[in-house]
Amino acid sequence: MRAGGPLTPGRGRSAGPGELGLAACSTCVCPALREQARLKALVVDRDTEAWQRDPAFSGLQRVGGVDVSFVKDDSVSACASLVVLNYPELEVLFVDGNGVLHHRGFGVACHLGVLTDVPCIGVAKKLLQVDGLENDAAHREKIRLLKAGGDSFPLMGGSGAVLGMALKSHDHSTKPLYVSVGHKMSLETAVRLTHSCCRFRIPEPVRQADIRSRDYIRRTLAVQGAPVPQPERSGKAQRPKACPKGVSEEPAGKNGLPEAHN
Repeated sequence: MRAGGPLTPGRGRSAGPGELGLAACSTCVCPALREQARLKALVVDRDTEAWQRDPAFSGLQRVGGVDVSFVKDDSVSACASLVVLNYPELEVLFVDGNGVLHHRGFGVACHLGVLTDVPCIGVAKKLLQVDGLENDAAHREKIRLLKAGGDSFPLMGGSGAVLGMALKSHDHSTKPLYVSVGHKMSLETAVRLTHSCCRFRIPEPVRQADIRSRDYIRRTLAVQGAPVPQPERSGKAQRPKACPKGVSEEPAGKNGLPEAHN
């Protein structure tokens, strides 16, 4: 894990490499946008691995979670974290952000998937309102009708394309996840695998990456003697608002963090 920069994410949602620092490029075709368009053409939105076609994902051994934590009021420092967990060599990545559910159809999960040639899934906590998708009364009513973990509904844009799925990832979760194709995986498989990796609301690889990247920022700034600002995302996002009675978070490991199973 390391800090990088400069990064200038958009407000209220995860920003991908194709979105960082592009605020000034809305009226021009800059090199970053041209590169994004080139990589977008390489996205594969179908299953490519044998384990993806197995109902129980037999053969899948490890999953990874990627998260980037930003520091409030700091446009230079950030921490990218990759956590690899055993599943029931890295074969799939969950990315805290969007895939094809994106203004230009190429979010951070697509970008990372194409560059690494690893199957990727975009998992966002908030709806990116694009192509006519809105977090309006009709959308909230569909969320209300999700009763059990694994229930979902398609996110169909005004263009008629299904950009992703809203997934109730846990029986006790009150907010859905927004799952979209990143690379080398169908949407149906992405939704099934996301649900299978959720002990709580957030898929465990992403949850662990988020916890560790924020902890790294806190410890690094403390060592440097600087005031430790709160990360951009609230720590409350780690846990679902409601958990099963009698079920606690993972046992604490080193530095009070849950253990990652490498």
